Amino acid sequence: MPKKIIGLLLIAVMIGITVAGVVKNNIEENESLETMSVGTEVDFLATKEGLAPGEVAPDFELTTLSGETVKLSDYKGKKVILNFWASWCPPCKAEMPLMQNYYDGAQEENVEILAVNLTTEDRGMTKVQEFVSANNLTFPIPLDKEGDIGSIYQAVTIPTSYMIDTEGRIQNKHLGPMDEKAMKDYIANLK
Repeated sequence: MPKKIIGLLLIAVMIGITVAGVVKNNIEENESLETMSVGTEVDFLATKEGLAPGEVAPDFELTTLSGETVKLSDYKGKKVILNFWASWCPPCKAEMPLMQNYYDGAQEENVEILAVNLTTEDRGMTKVQEFVSANNLTFPIPLDKEGDIGSIYQAVTIPTSYMIDTEGRIQNKHLGPMDEKAMKDYIANLK
């Protein structure tokens, strides 16, 4: 009988030590979080890829309407407006001429616009080409022919735009059409 009691006491002590360790770790973690104030800047890991502000934008490689191959990572060092659109979309139709006007005036600002056409959602290549020609669009038009990139970037509502800084990190996401002032404001706040 005393051996069983000693065994049960040892198990109880081991459980107590484990619980104490977990509680101590939680207290230390909470104390470190409490020292952070709202608005504290946090350094993000350079390798973390995702869609949240501060995360590295997921890389992709697509062929443009003009037949060139583009990779998002090739634009590191530039400020990028990554836009998702389709030619049938009324808000996209309103936004694209404004985007071209902004692009024409931003050539000296180290800015690139990548307007990814959601080709799987569009009405054929002829309609895309007609739209680009009619609006005299000169920025790159990568074609998402498989729908993979639009899916990765959660471009359910279009247009959807991501503002990517010179380090390739997403800083903002904008749903719906932007006017030139919004584009200027977003780009002005990117490093």
